[in-house]
Amino acid sequence: MDTTSLPTDTTSPDPAPARWAPDTEAVHAGRDDLARQGLHAPPIDLSTTYPSYDSRGEAARIDAFATTGAEPDGPPVYGRLGNPTVARFETALARLEGTDSAVAFASGMAALTAVLLARASLGLRHIVAVRPLYGCSDHLLTAGLLGSEVTWTDPAGIADALRPDTGLVVVESPANPTLAELDLRAVAHSCGSVPLLADNTFATPVLQRPAEHGARLVLHSATKYLGGHGDVMAGVVACDEEFAGRLRQIRFATGGVLHPLAGYLLLRGLATLPVRVRAASATAAELARRLAADPRVSRVHYPRVGGAMIAFETRGDPHEVIAAVRLVTPAVSLGSVDSLIQHPASISHRVVGEADRRGAGVGDRLLRLSVGLEDVEDLWTDLDRALDSGQRGTGRSSCAAGPRGATAHNDPVHAPAPASASASVDSAAVATAPGPSRTP
Repeated sequence: MDTTSLPTDTTSPDPAPARWAPDTEAVHAGRDDLARQGLHAPPIDLSTTYPSYDSRGEAARIDAFATTGAEPDGPPVYGRLGNPTVARFETALARLEGTDSAVAFASGMAALTAVLLARASLGLRHIVAVRPLYGCSDHLLTAGLLGSEVTWTDPAGIADALRPDTGLVVVESPANPTLAELDLRAVAHSCGSVPLLADNTFATPVLQRPAEHGARLVLHSATKYLGGHGDVMAGVVACDEEFAGRLRQIRFATGGVLHPLAGYLLLRGLATLPVRVRAASATAAELARRLAADPRVSRVHYPRVGGAMIAFETRGDPHEVIAAVRLVTPAVSLGSVDSLIQHPASISHRVVGEADRRGAGVGDRLLRLSVGLEDVEDLWTDLDRALDSGQRGTGRSSCAAGPRGATAHNDPVHAPAPASASASVDSAAVATAPGPSRTP
């Protein structure tokens, strides 16, 4: 092998800036050392254990981990303590979210579970939460499966709901599935010293960074936009190093580790995250505009922060709409390169009690659309046909469907109204959003 072209100095001649532009971070974070190793693509380390002839040194490193939860110095020890490939993804996501650290898990629910256990271990079992949340997050809190107790409130009631044993405030903005938005800075202020966990799955760090608004913990179902291709399941929490240490300890003890191959796929997904989110968002804005003007649709929810998610309420039968799509995939989940549609009351939020579901704005005619990278005209043709099928399911024709739908932008909430409430406002923000052009 000719090694003359490889650098002999392992130190970087030009240190990276403290922070690259987000698009650059997406491509290079977690990969900074590759060129100095003579590598271009990140390696995948599938080892579950690592040899060491220094058992006294191993004991010292494990004791240090038990004390602080910091990643052990030196070579890896065991797969549950950490993996080099997964660590690259964690580094990259932390830099994108603007936090000290990030800790990855086998799923988004495993990540949320670890956060709850971290607080419960300190005797802080009371949770304050604002609906709507992802259905399984809601269920985990409501069912008390981890011995927690939850108080559901609106944003203006957070401060009054806090107790001495409150360990966490949980919000999601834009929320799943109504896309309701919160003023995260105002919410963080209401939390006082209690950590705020903000689920940023829908917006991604491309559109908002909750840590900049006071959230101590930023949760992602990395299965969605971070992976972006529907082929990896994962969760991650971006946070300060102190909290990350506790999460690593819980991950080690409970075993909710991320597989190295999943870590590789997520790191690869981050490289195209800004491009994917912006392209899908432009298409979503155009589809939201068309849906808002369609007499077969009674209401459209599209967040002011933008994004590739749309929620809309049909005048016809939503189940017939689901059954009629051909290009859009009728499936739960979101954030993939292909468009997905689902009926939240039947699937993603079925585990939430009916009264709570309706109170959070998740009605029986609500559909959630995750817009992918397909051509906007092709998507509209598919939705147009499906909406016609929905009208036939109720015996109504499209010309008799009533007045045009209203676009609901979910304004940041300051008043003591439910977070799921949204105001019907002028749809100019949607109408003037840059839409994609059809590619020949």
